[in-house]
Amino acid sequence: MKKTLKTVAIAAATMITTGAFASVTKNMENPLFTPKSGEFYSKTGLGLMYKKSDHTVAMRAKGTAGDPEFPVYRATEDFGYGFTDRLTGYVSLGYTHNGDIDRKGMHRGRLGLNYRVIETLEDLVWDIYGEGYLSGVTPMKGSYNLQTGFKYDNFSNGRWGAVFGTRVGKKWSRLTTSLFLEYLQTFGNHNNEIDVTMIPTFTTVDKISVDLKSTNETTVGINAFYQADDRWSFGGGFRFVEHSDNGVKSVHTKLNTPAELYTAKMLLDKTHDMDDGWHEYIVSGVLANQITDAFQLALVGEYTFDFSHPNSQNGTDVKVELGVRANVRF
Repeated sequence: MKKTLKTVAIAAATMITTGAFASVTKNMENPLFTPKSGEFYSKTGLGLMYKKSDHTVAMRAKGTAGDPEFPVYRATEDFGYGFTDRLTGYVSLGYTHNGDIDRKGMHRGRLGLNYRVIETLEDLVWDIYGEGYLSGVTPMKGSYNLQTGFKYDNFSNGRWGAVFGTRVGKKWSRLTTSLFLEYLQTFGNHNNEIDVTMIPTFTTVDKISVDLKSTNETTVGINAFYQADDRWSFGGGFRFVEHSDNGVKSVHTKLNTPAELYTAKMLLDKTHDMDDGWHEYIVSGVLANQITDAFQLALVGEYTFDFSHPNSQNGTDVKVELGVRANVRF
């Protein structure tokens, strides 16, 4: 009897540690997907976005309030590897090209680890993850005018940072649901290049860099996913994002003339607290077809409702993206 109970206990522990979720995580669009030990995966996406800017103070100053932006081209790549059945390493990259506002560059860069803390026989999962925020790879670039403010030339904020997150999920037969929460903290620095030729009093320099404050961003989201049969699956999600205001602490570049120092003081008065934060409500959907055991195609879409502070350039009246994603396990 003791031997039988010991055997049952070992079998149960083995199921918990080696993946009661094999059927769940096989589908790469499932929000609880993780690769098996020794397995690579790649998720490559191409998207097209339509935007219509809102009527914030910043947009009105630039004369672009209510202007449409189309087409906005987007590309993403997520690549990961299962070190064990529980531990996954991954990199997530994104690139955007917006010709209407002459802005392009990496909009997403993260390098992370996900650890599956719990897998139960009741199909309950708990993950924790940590990521390095890679926006410091390229400097923030743009130009500044005392009347119209800052014009961004790329999508990088020039900052490094760290992300901490957690996710819980459960599977009911063909339905999977999950909830996640993550926090991003960036670290202020002077990794930026600002063209000041539009400010006449900057007489001896064309570009300056400034010491930026740190920022933070909090995201909470829910997902639901349904496996209709061996080939077809679909799902949807909702997430809320709150992003803090930017701010400038000081001008990092050494200035020389009294005119430069005076104009720098005027710039700091306007940018010490830029009042440019925002929050977003994002609704997403996906329809996926399993072409082979290792290859999957998915149609994806997002619609964003956002509310921006007066000086934000992130706010929109309309923001919708449609795209296709190719997923491979190998």
